[in-house]
Amino acid sequence: MGERSFWHDRRVFVTGATGVLGSWLVDECLRKGASVVALIRDWVPGSLLVTSGNHRRISRVAGCLEDYDVVERALNEYEIDTVFHLGAQPIVPVANRSPRATFEANIKGTWNVLEACRQVRCVSRAVVASSDKAYGTSPTLPYTEDTPLRGEHPYDVSKSCSDLLARSYSTTYHLPVTVTRCGNIYGPGDLNFNRLVPGTIRSVLAGESPVIRSDGTYTRDYIYVRDAAFACLRVAENMGRSDVRGQAFNFSNEKPVSVLALVKTIIGMMGASLQPTILNDSEGEIRHQYLSSAKARDVLGWQPTYSLEEGLRDTIEWYRDLLAKGGGLAAGGQP
Repeated sequence: MGERSFWHDRRVFVTGATGVLGSWLVDECLRKGASVVALIRDWVPGSLLVTSGNHRRISRVAGCLEDYDVVERALNEYEIDTVFHLGAQPIVPVANRSPRATFEANIKGTWNVLEACRQVRCVSRAVVASSDKAYGTSPTLPYTEDTPLRGEHPYDVSKSCSDLLARSYSTTYHLPVTVTRCGNIYGPGDLNFNRLVPGTIRSVLAGESPVIRSDGTYTRDYIYVRDAAFACLRVAENMGRSDVRGQAFNFSNEKPVSVLALVKTIIGMMGASLQPTILNDSEGEIRHQYLSSAKARDVLGWQPTYSLEEGLRDTIEWYRDLLAKGGGLAAGGQP
């Protein structure tokens, strides 16, 4: 069965649809002929969901993850078949400043979605987006799916909890749910400029030195947003398999890079001669983390299609175009 025949006319529910991954996932679902319903808390006119015009091609439910009744009503009335739960408060510094709101959105929001899926019988699969941050700090790298989940800081804890909630619903209630754990997602459409990649690009476009919060030696792996969207679809398409349902899968390009090296790469690709400013005042972040995607390769046949350089090239061009259109990038960002 081809991909288009799988998704054609399938009713899909997406949380976090105005985020960078959600916007791209909605686009891919529409391309494959799915009927998409999105839960939208805030109207984000600059999001890729809106600027692409895709918001006019989907059904929109106004509400937030913390409101169980809204989630259940949407799944029931739209007779949803597949759920992609991507919605979350995703920014580490915001989580450190406001842990309660982060826990409400990321933990309560996840159990609301899972419980609604359990109650609404038409749901046949759910994909829950966790994160590499769910693993917390580990003495052994790269993380594999067997690495214990032991987040310590607020955002990391929220993802550990949402991940474990998905496992609980799978084990106890046999809910058809699978978890994705991606490395750092980047790409066109990311409007969170306190993230490293968009913040650095914005600074360079403004002719300002990019600001690094940490000492620059922190290491991460990165995944281009379209590869992350493909990963979500691949998981959902294979949910009927016993070696996929109830499992967790890591997705990354498996090429970790330091923060300083990535910033210098972006500066070089943009033809600038700027030097980054290193603040060395980062708190509540894991120093080294990167993933093994061996399980995704072996079980799902997934692998990234974009190298870091290819993804960055497309991303830089998107932000250049946004600036040329007066997209409000003139102020320097602080990744």
